[in-house]
Amino acid sequence: MSGIPASAAGGTGRAASVPGGPVTAGSVTSGSVTGGKLGAVAVNQASLWNIANILTMVRLVLVPGFVMLLLADGGYDPIWRAWAWAAFAVAMITDVFDGHLARTYNLVTDFGKIADPIADKAIMAAGLICLSGLGDLPWWVTGVILFRELGITLMRFWVIRHGVIPASRGGKMKTLAQGTAVGMYVLALTGPLATFRWWVMAVAVVLTVVTGLDYVRQAIVLRRAGLAAERAA
Repeated sequence: MSGIPASAAGGTGRAASVPGGPVTAGSVTSGSVTGGKLGAVAVNQASLWNIANILTMVRLVLVPGFVMLLLADGGYDPIWRAWAWAAFAVAMITDVFDGHLARTYNLVTDFGKIADPIADKAIMAAGLICLSGLGDLPWWVTGVILFRELGITLMRFWVIRHGVIPASRGGKMKTLAQGTAVGMYVLALTGPLATFRWWVMAVAVVLTVVTGLDYVRQAIVLRRAGLAAERAA
């Protein structure tokens, strides 16, 4: 049912006979186009439930569990904090795998481009707020990081009708630095490791600010290009 005339395909050129009447070239073409559109819609709907998007959703579900583990028994029990670190580590690992699977198997969707950074920000915000509430991390650090993350998320939605701003290499480095730093703060570290994690967090803050400014630049360029295209149309 390709819509190609039978003569072109090496056939007799006769209309195929099916229950309910003959199928003409026009009806075959029309049916193929309609079926193609319906098939495309079905594929687009199914693509939302690919493995990459499911891992992103799992990361969102891990957020409340991570918070409960981190704050268990007053938030200072090394055992509970080790379990909290494990939950946080699983969330970070799913972030690596969902992106890799999406790129490798062509599972990239607009939903994933938006939901993935939101999931990252949710787990990161939960960790930062809890750590600052426990007195382990200065509130200004949490404020700078959350202001940047919230601002970039809102900016993504601001320009979404013109296009999607994908995660950049600098953004991935920032996420890695933040994840490493927060993970080290979640663990009950002492001595040189406690000092080292401060420097890791400092690097994360610098990358947070620098990449945030770059995203602002990208958003402005994308919006200008989108508005110019609309005016030209």
